[in-house]
Amino acid sequence: MTSLTIARPQDLDRVLRLVADHHVEEGIALSDDARRGAVLPLLEGSPHGVIYLVGPVRAPIGYAAVSFGWSIEFGGMDGFVDELYIRPGVRGRGIGSEILSSLPLALAGAGMRAIHLEVAHGNERARKLYRKLGFQSREAYGLMTRPL
Repeated sequence: MTSLTIARPQDLDRVLRLVADHHVEEGIALSDDARRGAVLPLLEGSPHGVIYLVGPVRAPIGYAAVSFGWSIEFGGMDGFVDELYIRPGVRGRGIGSEILSSLPLALAGAGMRAIHLEVAHGNERARKLYRKLGFQSREAYGLMTRPL
C-alpha cells in the first residue's frame, strides 16, 4: 500500500518540485513566488487544506492537495481534490487508485462529509476510474469559476 504523509514546512522544497512538474505537464502558468505562496500555508497547518506526500517522505513519488470547504447540501465539511500528481515513471501501477480509495476514508474519519474532484470532459479513462472509486458525476451541475 502506498503511504500518504501530511507534508510539513520542512518538505517545502520537495513539494514545490512536484507541484512545478505537475504544472508544467498541465500547462498551468504560475510564478515560483505565487506557487510558494499557495503551498506554504498548507504545509504550515492552514485550516483551508492539506498536502499529502505520496510514498517515502524523503523521495516522494507524488502528492495530493485537498482544499477544505463547507457544504450545507452535504451536511458539513467537504473537500476538493485540488491537485493529484504521480511522477510519470511510476504511473499505471494503481497508485492513483490507492490514493483516491484511502484518502476519502481518512478524511471521513476526520468528519468530512463529501469529497469532490474535477475531470476533463473528454478524459473518459479518468472518469471511468473515478466512477469505479465511488465518485459520481453531478450531471445537473457544472463547475464554474471566476478568478479574482
